[in-house]
Amino acid sequence: MDILKMLEKEFSLKPFQVTNTVTLIDEGNTIPFIARYRKELTGSIDDQVLRELNDRLVYLRNLEERKEQVKAHIAELEQLTEEIEKALASAATLTEVEDIYRPFKPKRRTRATIAKERGLEPLALILQLQQLKEDLALAALQYADAEKGVLTAEDAIAGAMDIIAENISDDANYRSYIRKETFENGFVVSKAKDENTESVYDNYKDFSEPVKKIAGYRVLAINRGEKENFLSVKIEAPVDNILSKLNSLIVTENIYTKKYMQDTVEDAYKRLIAPSIERDIRNEITEKAEEGAMKVFSENLRQLLLQPPVKDKTVLALDPGYRTGCKVAVIDGTGLTLETAVIYATPPNNKTEEAKKLLKPMILRHNVEIIAIGNGTASRETEQFVADMLSEIEKKVYYVIVNEAGASVYSASKLGAEEFPEFDVALRSAVSIGRRLQDPLAELVKIDPKSIGVGQYQHDMNQKRLSENLGAVVETCVNNVGVDLNTASPSLLKYVSGITPTIAKNILEYRKANGRFKNREEIKKVSKLGPKAFEQCAGFLRIPESDNWLDNTGVHPESYEAAKKLLRELNISYGDIRADSFKMKGDGSVNALAEKLDVGAPTLKDIIKELEKPGRDVRDEMPQVVFKSGLLSMEQLEVGMILKGTVRNIIDFGVFVDIGVHQDGLVHISQISNKFIKHPLEAVSVGQNVDVKVLSIDVNKKRISLTMKV
Repeated sequence: MDILKMLEKEFSLKPFQVTNTVTLIDEGNTIPFIARYRKELTGSIDDQVLRELNDRLVYLRNLEERKEQVKAHIAELEQLTEEIEKALASAATLTEVEDIYRPFKPKRRTRATIAKERGLEPLALILQLQQLKEDLALAALQYADAEKGVLTAEDAIAGAMDIIAENISDDANYRSYIRKETFENGFVVSKAKDENTESVYDNYKDFSEPVKKIAGYRVLAINRGEKENFLSVKIEAPVDNILSKLNSLIVTENIYTKKYMQDTVEDAYKRLIAPSIERDIRNEITEKAEEGAMKVFSENLRQLLLQPPVKDKTVLALDPGYRTGCKVAVIDGTGLTLETAVIYATPPNNKTEEAKKLLKPMILRHNVEIIAIGNGTASRETEQFVADMLSEIEKKVYYVIVNEAGASVYSASKLGAEEFPEFDVALRSAVSIGRRLQDPLAELVKIDPKSIGVGQYQHDMNQKRLSENLGAVVETCVNNVGVDLNTASPSLLKYVSGITPTIAKNILEYRKANGRFKNREEIKKVSKLGPKAFEQCAGFLRIPESDNWLDNTGVHPESYEAAKKLLRELNISYGDIRADSFKMKGDGSVNALAEKLDVGAPTLKDIIKELEKPGRDVRDEMPQVVFKSGLLSMEQLEVGMILKGTVRNIIDFGVFVDIGVHQDGLVHISQISNKFIKHPLEAVSVGQNVDVKVLSIDVNKKRISLTMKV
């Protein structure tokens, strides 16, 4: 198998793109570095395609390795034939390889192996040849042997049939046909284990859908229902079609063997093949469903991480609660905690006046501009209290509901304790809520991505694969935004290309011992940060205070000379750049300049982009946060109302939108757009501000149905 040619075909890439990309990966370069700083070599492949190509490369290499292992083992058994070699060479999946290997695998003691131990292989061969001219029982009599446990001719025939059934089961071609037929024409069927028990799986208590058409979210829902013992699930295969086909391939019209062989075929299928194929197909559709859900989760996470920061604003953060009160933290524009408190403005205490007396002076004392309210327990009551309080003060202060998913995980973590040893768990959570409004990326990287709450069925997925996927998203976001080397936490630094958790801690230790980094060159003094690590990380680290202004851009140090040549060529000074007067128009001039400056055109375009907006934050281009000054309750909603909302979560069948009534409303996929879309991600993104109309309200069930077809 020519892996490079396969990658070229599958990804529709040119030979040089695949060859160079694989070489760069093998040399230990990270995906963000390759995507950003090796565009000439890759033909500007983006990071998402690079990750998919890398995953596929790993799979194909593992496939080749497994083929060699199987081939070597069969050769050791002295059973390797030209036909088997060809079959292995053409196998495109690990499943195909395992089907080929199946007859040669060491087996546990089966009915067939017991029959072989009893000397029934010759009888099995007689039956399988189907050339008898007398009753099979007569031929089987000579194999009856009480000492071997074969008491009668019927026992001998049964043993022979077991041997043939296993041979049929081990045939890779039969398995391939059955797997395909079951996938194409089978049904996923689920039934309630107890018809009288109500559950969230009521839609699946009598459910059937073709295997090849079933939606991924339904697969995951059914799997969870089965795991929680509400549902029984199976694959209903087209049994009659399969048996008819197998009989036509295996059974002849010999009157002495036909019935025995038909029974053997049925036994081979139902006892040995069908359960295995059902497992394979369920694994396959589950894996596909998980990959689809991971993509949605990953995209939601990416959009959440790239939400614009609320910069240079003093925030009063509230972590709502009932009995234990609402924790308060005031955080300045740099993320420093100025003051903390606890108020009891919600049931069962309802000390609203005392809470107002505490918070109003605090707001004025620290010049608070925004109040961030966590969206968890008691959020609705806390929001009501805040709205009432703000109407009583002259200063214009807004509030916003912040998704607090994972804040409690962070506050109880070792990292939370290290950052705020003087605070209890609840106060750390309040600080986290405020900081994630100020800089979502910097704060959310401290939390396991699985705990951030923008996915579906994340706890049911392959956790290793999920962690890899989400970790890659965080890595991409961190490197796209860039990191201030003098303020970044180790949690943020460890996601920078080329920086390991150990190096991240060493950077912090260096800062403590030597003060702020003065320029990018100084990074080389950090322990364990060698030349390769410097190459990978330097372009993603920002030093605003550096004497070399290029250190606060995404221009890599290896391209500094090219950037300076460009400025000399165009007679532009740093002062012009600071005045935002540097603009380039037209690709033609860029391409000509690239040739003149002896630099790649993609690299030059990136340099120009950085010079046009030095120190820019890519998140500023994302939808801005919507702040509130008033309040609407669910009881105030009316069908037909048109409201402003913010997309909180995207799932396969719709989106959840925050319309300011604590309970998010659901926009079904059919209500998102006037044109047909296969998935909500085609039309909306997490954090996007949208107009919605209320379709229906169910206060008791806390359900709001919305449409974006306003």
